[in-house]
Amino acid sequence: MCTYLTMRLEVAGSGKGAAGWMRVTTASVYLDHPAHAPDDHTLNVDLLNPDLGPAARVALELEPRSARQLAEAILALLPDEPEAATG
Repeated sequence: MCTYLTMRLEVAGSGKGAAGWMRVTTASVYLDHPAHAPDDHTLNVDLLNPDLGPAARVALELEPRSARQLAEAILALLPDEPEAATG
């Protein structure tokens, strides 16, 4: 079930792509047909640095249950106050 809805947000971090580690500044999240995963539809997450060109990308294709489990694990590990994680 492709929704064609894409959420794009600014992020701050690093990702390891084909050329090694790079700064990532943008994330795109969308539900679509995967390019590589064996599932019919996946939650796709692209971490990008548009200033470095189209190859500056780290991509994930997760089946929906795995995507939900990952999101729950992330939320469980992060403190309620974002400043507590960086302070």
